[in-house]
Amino acid sequence: MANTYIKERDKNLAKRLRAIRDELPEFCEEFFVGIEPVTSPLTRLNYAYDLRIFFDYLLKNVRAFRDYTDLYDFTVEDLNKITLGNLESYMEYLSFYEYDGKESQNHDKGKARKISTVRTFFKYYFNHDRIPSNVSAKLTMPKQHDKDIIRLENHEVERILDAAETADFMSEHQRKVQANTRARDVALLTLLLGTGIRVSECVGLSLGDIDFETNAFTVTRKGGNQAILYFGDEVREALLYYIEGERKRLIDRCEKTEIAETDRDALFLSLQVKRISVRAVENIVKKYAVEAAPLKKISPHKLRSTFGTNLYRATGDIYMVADVLGHRDVNTTKKHYAAIEEDHRKIAAQVVKLRDPKKPL
Repeated sequence: MANTYIKERDKNLAKRLRAIRDELPEFCEEFFVGIEPVTSPLTRLNYAYDLRIFFDYLLKNVRAFRDYTDLYDFTVEDLNKITLGNLESYMEYLSFYEYDGKESQNHDKGKARKISTVRTFFKYYFNHDRIPSNVSAKLTMPKQHDKDIIRLENHEVERILDAAETADFMSEHQRKVQANTRARDVALLTLLLGTGIRVSECVGLSLGDIDFETNAFTVTRKGGNQAILYFGDEVREALLYYIEGERKRLIDRCEKTEIAETDRDALFLSLQVKRISVRAVENIVKKYAVEAAPLKKISPHKLRSTFGTNLYRATGDIYMVADVLGHRDVNTTKKHYAAIEEDHRKIAAQVVKLRDPKKPL
């Protein structure tokens, strides 16, 4: 039961991926089959979207393919006709382009992802001896600009939880509506702030994933791997209050046959008795964060950063933080919490004394 949502999600991703793959050149099938063991369904779906844009660009803008009528005309040998100049022009094209009647724009981050897809695509066929050289390896990736890490300070954490509990900032009508989701919202925010799980992991949680005897729960990480995490007493109390009260009353008002299989065991439910969505969680966080930290753009990921920062400040163990957050590479963790390492360096500078301050000069 606990894995029903994950299975249904992956099945839907697989259906969408097959539909997009049918629009791509036939030889691309080899690529998707080959990378299946080492990638997640969502990663492969994003690759398919990116490659659809890439081949559409080649078809409409590269002279070597001006006689082609559609994407099905491309073969693996055509990869040899693509020059470094074509790829550089494609990077520039990604700044603004039209596809299927819709205009799109990409900044450096979006460009980098789409170019990374192309490089992975070429590398696969080169490594499998399907093309003699890999021209994409010469392509310089867009420069990535480091962004300031935004997180909540301790007093802002208290304020966001208080905002969810009291709803003082809302109108009378809004408070009446929010009264039906107050316990859920508090539990959700407390869980995100108290464990640092991703929003996708949060919406995927089911009642069967939680063990209140050990204060532990199972999450499905990026890539499909499962991990057992633990939560403190504050998270425990908030979850139990929601599950035994507001959630139970919501379920009791419905016939069991009216609730979908993927929703029946969901931890967090909407008022329509459906598993809460990622977009809904984002809106919940934003609604209360505006009151807690009006100058900061707070998302569920920023609550994850807040947890990681607090854990690092409390332990000073970057490897522990990486493990709990599910980072495969500790350098990812270091990048996000470099500012805290700087705090430690400042403290170290004040701790070491060269002279006894009590000794008279």
